[in-house]
Amino acid sequence: MSGVEVITFGCRLNTYESEVMRAEAEKAGLNNAILVNTCAVTGEAVRQARQAIRRARRENPHARIIVTGCAAQTEKQTFADMAEVDAVLGNEEKLTAKSYRALPDFGVAAEEKLRVNDIMSIKATAPQMIKHIDGHVRAFIQVQNGCDHRCTFCIIPYGRGNSRSVPMGAVVEQARKLSESGYREIVLTGVDATSYGADLPGQPSLGYLAKTLLRQVPEILRLRLSSIDSIEADKHLWDLIADEPRFMPHLHLSLQHGDDMILKRMKRRHSRAEALAFTEQARRLRPEIAFGADMIAGFPTETEDMFENAATLADEAGVSFLHVFPYSPRRGTPAARMPQVDRGLVKDRAARLRARGDALHRAHLDRMVGTEQMVIVENNGMAHTENFSLVAAPGLIPSDLRRVMITGHNGKYLEMRVAAEDGSSMDRSGGASLAPSRAA
Repeated sequence: MSGVEVITFGCRLNTYESEVMRAEAEKAGLNNAILVNTCAVTGEAVRQARQAIRRARRENPHARIIVTGCAAQTEKQTFADMAEVDAVLGNEEKLTAKSYRALPDFGVAAEEKLRVNDIMSIKATAPQMIKHIDGHVRAFIQVQNGCDHRCTFCIIPYGRGNSRSVPMGAVVEQARKLSESGYREIVLTGVDATSYGADLPGQPSLGYLAKTLLRQVPEILRLRLSSIDSIEADKHLWDLIADEPRFMPHLHLSLQHGDDMILKRMKRRHSRAEALAFTEQARRLRPEIAFGADMIAGFPTETEDMFENAATLADEAGVSFLHVFPYSPRRGTPAARMPQVDRGLVKDRAARLRARGDALHRAHLDRMVGTEQMVIVENNGMAHTENFSLVAAPGLIPSDLRRVMITGHNGKYLEMRVAAEDGSSMDRSGGASLAPSRAA
Protein backbone atom coordinates (compact mmCIF):
# COMPACT_ATOMS: atom_id res chain seq x y z
CA MET A 1 0.00 0.00 0.00
CA SER A 2 0.97 3.67 -0.22
CA GLY A 3 -0.29 6.80 1.45
CA VAL A 4 -2.25 6.89 4.71
CA GLU A 5 -5.22 4.63 5.47
CA VAL A 6 -7.45 5.32 8.50
CA ILE A 7 -9.57 2.68 10.23
CA THR A 8 -12.18 4.28 12.48
CA PHE A 9 -14.21 2.81 15.33
CA GLY A 10 -16.87 4.40 17.50
CA CYS A 11 -18.60 7.75 17.49
CA ARG A 12 -19.17 10.64 15.09
CA LEU A 13 -16.43 12.56 16.88
CA ASN A 14 -13.95 9.83 15.99
CA THR A 15 -15.10 10.05 12.36
CA TYR A 16 -14.40 13.78 12.36
CA GLU A 17 -11.05 13.36 14.08
CA SER A 18 -10.01 10.66 11.62
CA GLU A 19 -10.13 13.28 8.86
CA VAL A 20 -7.95 15.57 10.98
CA MET A 21 -5.54 12.68 11.58
CA ARG A 22 -5.31 11.88 7.89
CA ALA A 23 -4.57 15.52 6.99
CA GLU A 24 -1.96 15.93 9.75
CA ALA A 25 -0.23 12.64 8.92
CA GLU A 26 -0.04 13.58 5.24
CA LYS A 27 1.25 17.04 6.21
CA ALA A 28 4.00 15.27 8.17
CA GLY A 29 4.94 13.26 5.08
CA LEU A 30 3.84 9.93 6.52
CA ASN A 31 3.50 7.21 3.92
CA ASN A 32 2.67 3.50 3.83
CA ALA A 33 0.88 3.80 7.17
CA ILE A 34 -2.36 2.61 8.75
CA LEU A 35 -3.88 4.73 11.53
CA VAL A 36 -6.34 2.88 13.78
CA ASN A 37 -8.65 5.27 15.66
CA THR A 38 -10.09 3.14 18.47
CA CYS A 39 -13.14 3.29 20.74
CA ALA A 40 -13.21 2.34 24.44
CA VAL A 41 -16.92 2.49 25.22
CA THR A 42 -17.20 -1.30 25.64
CA GLY A 43 -14.87 -4.25 25.99
CA GLU A 44 -16.23 -5.48 22.66
CA ALA A 45 -15.11 -2.26 20.96
CA VAL A 46 -11.57 -2.85 22.24
CA ARG A 47 -11.67 -6.48 21.08
CA GLN A 48 -12.77 -5.41 17.60
CA ALA A 49 -9.94 -2.90 17.39
CA ARG A 50 -7.35 -5.54 18.31
CA GLN A 51 -8.84 -7.89 15.73
CA ALA A 52 -8.69 -5.18 13.05
CA ILE A 53 -5.05 -4.45 13.90
CA ARG A 54 -4.07 -8.11 13.46
CA ARG A 55 -5.95 -8.29 10.16
CA ALA A 56 -4.31 -5.07 8.95
CA ARG A 57 -0.86 -6.50 9.71
CA ARG A 58 -1.60 -9.75 7.85
CA GLU A 59 -2.79 -7.83 4.80
CA ASN A 60 -0.07 -5.15 4.95
CA PRO A 61 3.09 -6.74 6.34
CA HIS A 62 5.30 -3.77 5.43
CA ALA A 63 3.03 -0.90 6.51
CA ARG A 64 3.52 1.08 9.70
CA ILE A 65 0.55 0.61 12.07
CA ILE A 66 -0.17 3.47 14.50
CA VAL A 67 -2.92 2.98 17.08
CA THR A 68 -4.70 5.89 18.73
CA GLY A 69 -8.14 6.92 20.04
CA CYS A 70 -9.90 6.34 23.35
CA ALA A 71 -8.86 2.70 23.84
CA ALA A 72 -5.23 3.63 23.13
CA GLN A 73 -5.51 6.39 25.74
CA THR A 74 -7.07 4.18 28.43
CA GLU A 75 -5.26 0.90 27.62
CA LYS A 76 -2.02 2.10 26.09
CA GLN A 77 0.07 -0.83 27.28
CA THR A 78 -2.40 -3.34 25.83
CA PHE A 79 -1.72 -1.97 22.36
CA ALA A 80 1.99 -1.29 22.89
CA ASP A 81 2.43 -4.98 23.77
CA MET A 82 0.95 -6.06 20.42
CA ALA A 83 3.71 -7.12 18.03
CA GLU A 84 1.64 -5.80 15.12
CA VAL A 85 1.69 -2.22 16.47
CA ASP A 86 4.51 0.20 15.67
CA ALA A 87 3.37 3.19 17.76
CA VAL A 88 0.63 4.25 20.16
CA LEU A 89 -0.55 7.87 20.18
CA GLY A 90 -2.84 9.51 22.71
CA ASN A 91 -6.06 11.30 21.85
CA GLU A 92 -4.33 14.69 21.92
CA GLU A 93 -1.21 13.59 20.08
CA LYS A 94 -3.14 12.06 17.17
CA LEU A 95 -4.28 15.52 16.00
CA THR A 96 -0.89 17.14 15.30
CA ALA A 97 1.58 16.66 12.46
CA LYS A 98 4.54 16.80 14.85
CA SER A 99 3.39 13.51 16.44
CA TYR A 100 3.64 11.76 13.08
CA ARG A 101 7.05 13.30 12.39
CA ALA A 102 8.36 11.96 15.72
CA LEU A 103 7.25 8.34 15.38
CA PRO A 104 9.65 5.68 16.68
CA ASP A 105 11.52 3.35 14.34
CA PHE A 106 10.15 -0.05 13.42
CA GLY A 107 10.77 -2.89 15.84
CA VAL A 108 11.29 -0.90 19.05
CA ALA A 109 10.42 -2.15 22.54
CA ALA A 110 6.87 -1.70 23.82
CA GLU A 111 7.75 1.19 26.13
CA GLU A 112 9.36 3.09 23.23
CA LYS A 113 6.17 2.87 21.16
CA LEU A 114 4.20 5.04 23.55
CA ARG A 115 3.36 8.66 22.80
CA VAL A 116 0.46 9.11 25.25
CA ASN A 117 0.26 12.06 27.63
CA ASP A 118 -1.97 12.79 30.64
CA ILE A 119 -5.28 13.65 28.98
CA MET A 120 -6.54 15.30 32.19
CA SER A 121 -3.87 17.97 31.78
CA ILE A 122 -5.44 19.23 28.54
CA LYS A 123 -7.39 22.42 29.23
CA ALA A 124 -8.50 23.51 25.76
CA THR A 125 -9.67 22.03 22.47
CA ALA A 126 -8.05 23.67 19.48
CA PRO A 127 -10.33 24.12 16.46
CA GLN A 128 -9.54 21.65 13.69
CA MET A 129 -10.35 22.83 10.17
CA ILE A 130 -11.14 20.19 7.58
CA LYS A 131 -12.40 20.53 4.02
CA HIS A 132 -14.38 17.33 3.71
CA ILE A 133 -15.42 14.13 5.49
CA ASP A 134 -14.33 11.16 3.40
CA GLY A 135 -17.26 9.00 2.27
CA HIS A 136 -19.95 11.22 3.83
CA VAL A 137 -22.44 13.68 2.34
CA ARG A 138 -23.18 15.13 5.78
CA ALA A 139 -20.40 17.08 7.48
CA PHE A 140 -19.49 16.69 11.16
CA ILE A 141 -18.07 19.54 13.22
CA GLN A 142 -16.44 19.00 16.59
CA VAL A 143 -17.72 21.63 19.03
CA GLN A 144 -16.67 20.03 22.31
CA ASN A 145 -14.43 17.32 23.75
CA GLY A 146 -14.13 15.51 27.07
CA CYS A 147 -16.61 15.18 29.92
CA ASP A 148 -16.81 16.56 33.47
CA HIS A 149 -19.34 13.96 34.62
CA ARG A 150 -18.36 10.64 36.07
CA CYS A 151 -21.06 8.09 35.27
CA THR A 152 -20.10 4.97 37.16
CA PHE A 153 -20.05 2.72 34.07
CA CYS A 154 -18.12 5.04 31.75
CA ILE A 155 -14.42 4.99 30.91
CA ILE A 156 -14.64 7.74 28.28
CA PRO A 157 -13.63 10.72 30.51
CA TYR A 158 -10.34 8.92 31.11
CA GLY A 159 -9.85 8.65 27.35
CA ARG A 160 -11.02 12.16 26.50
CA GLY A 161 -10.23 14.26 29.56
CA ASN A 162 -12.35 17.02 31.08
CA SER A 163 -14.90 19.02 29.11
CA ARG A 164 -13.56 21.77 26.86
CA SER A 165 -15.30 23.70 24.10
CA VAL A 166 -14.28 24.98 20.68
CA PRO A 167 -14.74 28.79 20.51
CA MET A 168 -17.91 29.85 18.70
CA GLY A 169 -16.09 31.83 16.04
CA ALA A 170 -14.05 28.80 15.00
CA VAL A 171 -17.20 26.64 14.77
CA VAL A 172 -18.91 29.27 12.59
CA GLU A 173 -15.85 29.48 10.33
CA GLN A 174 -15.69 25.68 9.94
CA ALA A 175 -19.43 25.48 9.19
CA ARG A 176 -19.10 28.20 6.56
CA LYS A 177 -16.17 26.43 4.86
CA LEU A 178 -17.97 23.09 4.79
CA SER A 179 -21.20 24.66 3.50
CA GLU A 180 -19.27 26.46 0.77
CA SER A 181 -17.73 23.09 -0.13
CA GLY A 182 -21.20 21.77 -0.91
CA TYR A 183 -22.31 20.06 2.30
CA ARG A 184 -26.07 20.52 2.71
CA GLU A 185 -26.25 19.11 6.26
CA ILE A 186 -24.03 19.91 9.24
CA VAL A 187 -23.89 17.71 12.35
CA LEU A 188 -22.54 19.16 15.60
CA THR A 189 -20.71 16.57 17.62
CA GLY A 190 -18.85 16.19 20.91
CA VAL A 191 -18.33 13.79 23.79
CA ASP A 192 -20.84 15.66 25.98
CA ALA A 193 -22.09 18.21 23.46
CA THR A 194 -24.79 19.72 25.68
CA SER A 195 -22.12 20.84 28.15
CA TYR A 196 -20.83 23.12 25.39
CA GLY A 197 -19.74 26.59 26.42
CA ALA A 198 -19.38 26.23 30.18
CA ASP A 199 -15.65 26.96 29.87
CA LEU A 200 -15.99 29.82 27.35
CA PRO A 201 -16.45 33.56 28.03
CA GLY A 202 -20.15 34.27 28.54
CA GLN A 203 -20.87 30.54 28.78
CA PRO A 204 -22.84 30.16 25.52
CA SER A 205 -24.96 27.00 25.39
CA LEU A 206 -25.16 24.42 22.62
CA GLY A 207 -28.58 25.77 21.69
CA TYR A 208 -27.21 29.30 21.43
CA LEU A 209 -24.32 28.05 19.28
CA ALA A 210 -26.78 26.31 16.94
CA LYS A 211 -28.90 29.47 16.70
CA THR A 212 -25.80 31.50 15.90
CA LEU A 213 -24.70 29.08 13.18
CA LEU A 214 -28.07 29.19 11.45
CA ARG A 215 -28.15 32.97 11.63
CA GLN A 216 -24.58 33.59 10.47
CA VAL A 217 -24.29 30.78 7.91
CA PRO A 218 -27.48 30.89 5.82
CA GLU A 219 -25.93 28.32 3.45
CA ILE A 220 -26.60 25.61 6.08
CA LEU A 221 -29.74 23.87 4.82
CA ARG A 222 -29.97 21.27 7.59
CA LEU A 223 -28.44 21.35 11.07
CA ARG A 224 -28.42 18.31 13.30
CA LEU A 225 -27.10 17.48 16.78
CA SER A 226 -25.29 14.19 17.19
CA SER A 227 -26.31 13.32 20.76
CA ILE A 228 -27.59 15.23 23.77
CA ASP A 229 -28.08 14.87 27.48
CA SER A 230 -31.70 16.03 27.78
CA ILE A 231 -31.28 17.36 31.33
CA GLU A 232 -29.04 20.11 29.88
CA ALA A 233 -31.59 21.38 27.34
CA ASP A 234 -31.99 25.15 27.59
CA LYS A 235 -34.35 27.82 26.21
CA HIS A 236 -32.36 28.21 23.00
CA LEU A 237 -32.62 24.50 22.23
CA TRP A 238 -36.36 24.56 22.88
CA ASP A 239 -36.67 27.57 20.55
CA LEU A 240 -34.92 25.63 17.78
CA ILE A 241 -37.15 22.60 18.23
CA ALA A 242 -40.28 24.75 18.10
CA ASP A 243 -39.51 27.37 15.46
CA GLU A 244 -36.52 26.55 13.25
CA PRO A 245 -37.26 24.40 10.17
CA ARG A 246 -33.54 24.04 9.36
CA PHE A 247 -33.00 22.39 12.76
CA MET A 248 -33.67 18.71 12.11
CA PRO A 249 -36.49 16.99 14.07
CA HIS A 250 -34.38 14.17 15.45
CA LEU A 251 -32.58 13.96 18.78
CA HIS A 252 -30.42 11.12 20.02
CA LEU A 253 -30.75 10.93 23.81
CA SER A 254 -28.31 9.58 26.35
CA LEU A 255 -30.98 7.84 28.46
CA GLN A 256 -28.97 4.75 29.57
CA HIS A 257 -31.81 3.33 31.71
CA GLY A 258 -35.40 3.78 32.84
CA ASP A 259 -35.29 2.80 36.50
CA ASP A 260 -34.63 5.56 39.02
CA MET A 261 -32.52 3.41 41.34
CA ILE A 262 -30.31 2.21 38.50
CA LEU A 263 -30.02 5.77 37.19
CA LYS A 264 -28.77 6.84 40.64
CA ARG A 265 -26.28 3.98 40.74
CA MET A 266 -25.13 5.00 37.27
CA LYS A 267 -24.71 8.55 38.62
CA ARG A 268 -26.93 9.93 35.88
CA ARG A 269 -28.38 13.37 36.45
CA HIS A 270 -31.91 12.80 35.19
CA SER A 271 -34.83 10.76 36.50
CA ARG A 272 -37.29 8.64 34.57
CA ALA A 273 -39.94 11.35 34.93
CA GLU A 274 -37.57 14.03 33.60
CA ALA A 275 -36.73 11.95 30.55
CA LEU A 276 -40.42 11.47 29.77
CA ALA A 277 -41.18 15.14 30.35
CA PHE A 278 -38.50 16.08 27.83
CA THR A 279 -39.79 13.80 25.08
CA GLU A 280 -43.39 14.88 25.71
CA GLN A 281 -42.52 18.58 25.52
CA ALA A 282 -40.40 18.12 22.38
CA ARG A 283 -43.22 16.22 20.68
CA ARG A 284 -45.73 18.93 21.59
CA LEU A 285 -43.50 21.54 20.00
CA ARG A 286 -42.53 19.45 16.96
CA PRO A 287 -44.97 16.56 16.37
CA GLU A 288 -42.80 14.99 13.63
CA ILE A 289 -39.73 14.71 15.89
CA ALA A 290 -38.16 11.26 16.31
CA PHE A 291 -35.93 10.09 19.13
CA GLY A 292 -32.96 7.80 19.24
CA ALA A 293 -31.57 6.62 22.57
CA ASP A 294 -28.73 4.66 24.13
CA MET A 295 -29.70 2.17 26.84
CA ILE A 296 -27.68 -0.31 28.86
CA ALA A 297 -29.04 -3.75 29.74
CA GLY A 298 -27.79 -5.75 32.71
CA PHE A 299 -26.22 -2.96 34.76
CA PRO A 300 -24.92 -4.21 38.14
CA THR A 301 -27.73 -4.88 40.68
CA GLU A 302 -30.40 -4.70 37.95
CA THR A 303 -33.43 -6.82 38.87
CA GLU A 304 -36.08 -8.04 36.45
CA ASP A 305 -38.43 -5.25 37.57
CA MET A 306 -35.70 -2.67 37.06
CA PHE A 307 -35.02 -4.04 33.59
CA GLU A 308 -38.71 -3.84 32.74
CA ASN A 309 -38.68 -0.17 33.76
CA ALA A 310 -36.00 0.43 31.13
CA ALA A 311 -38.02 -1.36 28.46
CA THR A 312 -41.25 0.48 29.26
CA LEU A 313 -39.45 3.84 29.25
CA ALA A 314 -38.47 3.22 25.63
CA ASP A 315 -42.17 2.54 24.90
CA GLU A 316 -43.49 5.55 26.80
CA ALA A 317 -40.88 7.95 25.41
CA GLY A 318 -41.61 6.76 21.89
CA VAL A 319 -38.01 5.91 21.02
CA SER A 320 -37.80 5.10 17.31
CA PHE A 321 -34.09 4.24 17.15
CA LEU A 322 -33.03 2.28 20.24
CA HIS A 323 -29.35 1.39 20.59
CA VAL A 324 -28.83 -1.29 23.22
CA PHE A 325 -25.53 -2.06 24.93
CA PRO A 326 -25.13 -5.12 27.16
CA TYR A 327 -23.37 -3.83 30.26
CA SER A 328 -19.61 -4.22 29.89
CA PRO A 329 -17.48 -3.78 33.03
CA ARG A 330 -14.64 -1.34 32.34
CA ARG A 331 -11.65 -1.70 34.63
CA GLY A 332 -11.21 1.35 36.85
CA THR A 333 -14.87 2.39 36.89
CA PRO A 334 -17.02 2.23 40.06
CA ALA A 335 -19.64 0.02 38.39
CA ALA A 336 -17.03 -2.69 37.79
CA ARG A 337 -16.80 -3.08 41.58
CA MET A 338 -20.57 -3.38 42.11
CA PRO A 339 -22.39 -6.74 42.34
CA GLN A 340 -22.53 -7.99 38.76
CA VAL A 341 -25.46 -9.52 36.89
CA ASP A 342 -24.79 -12.98 35.44
CA ARG A 343 -23.33 -12.56 31.92
CA GLY A 344 -25.87 -14.91 30.39
CA LEU A 345 -28.68 -12.84 31.88
CA VAL A 346 -27.06 -9.64 30.64
CA LYS A 347 -27.04 -11.00 27.08
CA ASP A 348 -30.61 -12.23 27.41
CA ARG A 349 -31.87 -8.86 28.62
CA ALA A 350 -29.96 -7.05 25.88
CA ALA A 351 -31.59 -9.30 23.28
CA ARG A 352 -35.04 -8.70 24.76
CA LEU A 353 -34.48 -4.94 24.83
CA ARG A 354 -33.29 -4.99 21.22
CA ALA A 355 -36.44 -6.87 20.25
CA ARG A 356 -38.48 -4.15 21.96
CA GLY A 357 -36.47 -1.56 20.03
CA ASP A 358 -37.09 -3.39 16.74
CA ALA A 359 -40.84 -3.30 17.38
CA LEU A 360 -40.70 0.42 18.14
CA HIS A 361 -38.73 1.02 14.96
CA ARG A 362 -41.27 -0.89 12.86
CA ALA A 363 -44.09 1.15 14.41
CA HIS A 364 -42.18 4.32 13.52
CA LEU A 365 -41.79 3.15 9.92
CA ASP A 366 -45.52 2.37 9.79
CA ARG A 367 -46.27 5.97 10.77
CA MET A 368 -44.01 7.29 8.02
CA VAL A 369 -45.81 5.46 5.20
CA GLY A 370 -47.98 7.82 3.17
CA THR A 371 -46.10 10.95 4.24
CA GLU A 372 -44.09 13.29 2.06
CA GLN A 373 -40.48 13.73 3.17
CA MET A 374 -37.41 15.72 2.19
CA VAL A 375 -34.41 13.39 2.04
CA ILE A 376 -30.67 13.86 1.67
CA VAL A 377 -29.12 11.17 -0.53
CA GLU A 378 -26.11 9.31 0.86
CA ASN A 379 -23.27 7.61 -1.06
CA ASN A 380 -24.59 4.08 -0.61
CA GLY A 381 -27.91 4.18 -2.44
CA MET A 382 -29.72 5.20 0.70
CA ALA A 383 -31.07 8.52 2.03
CA HIS A 384 -32.09 10.07 5.34
CA THR A 385 -35.29 11.96 6.09
CA GLU A 386 -35.23 15.00 8.33
CA ASN A 387 -36.11 12.79 11.32
CA PHE A 388 -33.20 10.47 10.40
CA SER A 389 -35.28 7.61 9.03
CA LEU A 390 -33.41 5.57 6.44
CA VAL A 391 -34.85 5.37 2.91
CA ALA A 392 -33.78 3.23 -0.06
CA ALA A 393 -32.80 5.67 -2.82
CA PRO A 394 -31.02 3.79 -5.65
CA GLY A 395 -30.32 5.88 -8.69
CA LEU A 396 -30.47 9.24 -6.93
CA ILE A 397 -27.42 11.50 -6.87
CA PRO A 398 -25.45 11.59 -3.58
CA SER A 399 -25.81 14.82 -1.58
CA ASP A 400 -29.01 15.77 -3.43
CA LEU A 401 -32.01 16.97 -1.43
CA ARG A 402 -35.18 15.43 -2.89
CA ARG A 403 -38.84 15.54 -1.88
CA VAL A 404 -40.32 12.04 -1.97
CA MET A 405 -43.45 10.12 -1.04
CA ILE A 406 -42.97 7.24 1.39
CA THR A 407 -44.75 4.21 -0.07
CA GLY A 408 -43.82 1.39 2.32
CA HIS A 409 -41.05 -0.28 4.28
CA ASN A 410 -39.43 -3.67 4.80
CA GLY A 411 -39.09 -3.45 8.59
CA LYS A 412 -35.61 -1.93 8.38
CA TYR A 413 -35.84 1.02 6.02
CA LEU A 414 -38.41 2.98 4.07
CA GLU A 415 -39.29 2.75 0.39
CA MET A 416 -40.24 5.76 -1.70
CA ARG A 417 -41.61 7.18 -4.91
CA VAL A 418 -40.10 10.33 -6.39
CA ALA A 419 -41.68 12.47 -9.13
CA ALA A 420 -40.02 12.14 -12.52
CA GLU A 421 -39.37 15.17 -14.73
CA ASP A 422 -42.34 14.35 -16.95
CA GLY A 423 -44.70 14.31 -13.99
CA SER A 424 -45.00 10.52 -13.83
CA SER A 425 -43.55 8.67 -10.87
CA MET A 426 -40.81 6.15 -10.38
CA ASP A 427 -40.67 3.47 -7.71
CA ARG A 428 -37.46 3.70 -5.73
CA SER A 429 -37.95 0.82 -3.33
CA GLY A 430 -34.57 -0.67 -4.17
CA GLY A 431 -33.10 -3.93 -3.03
CA ALA A 432 -30.51 -2.86 -0.49
CA SER A 433 -30.50 -4.49 2.93
CA LEU A 434 -28.85 -1.85 5.04
CA ALA A 435 -30.05 -1.62 8.63
CA PRO A 436 -30.86 1.81 10.16
CA SER A 437 -27.63 3.67 10.74
CA ARG A 438 -26.69 4.76 14.24
CA ALA A 439 -27.52 8.29 15.33
CA ALA A 440 -24.56 10.17 16.78
